[in-house]
Amino acid sequence: MKASEILGAIPRWANAAPAALVASPAWAMPCRLGDDPCTMRLDALRPADTLDLAVALEDEPHVLSLADTPRFPELHRLWSVRADVPEAILLALVEKEAGPLLQLIENAAHRQLRVAGLAAAPDGESARLFARVSSAEGDVLSFAITSSPALVASLGRLVFIDTNHPSVREETVPAVLTVAAFTLSAAELASLSVGDALLVPEADANPPSLVADGRLLVDANGVAPFADDGRLRVESADPLDVTLGFLFDHAASPSAVARRPTPQLRLVFAGRTVACGRMERVADQCAFVVESADGR
Repeated sequence: MKASEILGAIPRWANAAPAALVASPAWAMPCRLGDDPCTMRLDALRPADTLDLAVALEDEPHVLSLADTPRFPELHRLWSVRADVPEAILLALVEKEAGPLLQLIENAAHRQLRVAGLAAAPDGESARLFARVSSAEGDVLSFAITSSPALVASLGRLVFIDTNHPSVREETVPAVLTVAAFTLSAAELASLSVGDALLVPEADANPPSLVADGRLLVDANGVAPFADDGRLRVESADPLDVTLGFLFDHAASPSAVARRPTPQLRLVFAGRTVACGRMERVADQCAFVVESADGR
């Protein structure tokens, strides 16, 4: 699985509302500013001095606030005296110099953008998105735009979450260590009693695996969706935590899952614990010794 597929298998992320995704510090949308590949993030500082434009995304009005930048050389030259410049000239310069930015916003919103004229700066009550556009060389420009549910819905997509961001990589999910999997007949399973020793030589022969968040199998082959195959599993009784970064890295470069001390184990069948116990050596073979069995 790719890192993005792993993230999409975690309910907190798969079911996240667009507003929650946009608010994540890991939100980063690949985009183009003219011919330059860039990334847009919504973590810019609130600009103190802006040129405010009344724009429409299709028929939805917004206020687009441009910050001063050498990227727009003529606007930059007139910035300090722009209040004395006729509106028609300012709008013509915006269309000429900020055209690539307007196209970037149009592409991100998936709706046609039209500049209607100059606007008053939004008041403090207006919900706004503060965007920063950067390239491999560093920040290119920043802007702000008034928010709306439709705009947030266009931007708030899981594909725009950067799986390399620390806030994502350091997030933890519960996991259990599986040390063996085997089959028993229905009669054998029903007759399990305290003191029974079930030989599980595969615990010695095969490396353990992890099941993360009950839905991801982590083994020597990488990370894959977990599916209960109907066998009994000997698992760690106490869940452990793994980071999403560990899952991403393991998927990209699979290796054997490290063995860990597991003094308390449980025997699981069809999602239900049927016995608890410990591992011992019996006749020089690994065995699961039952200490309690389904209430017995």
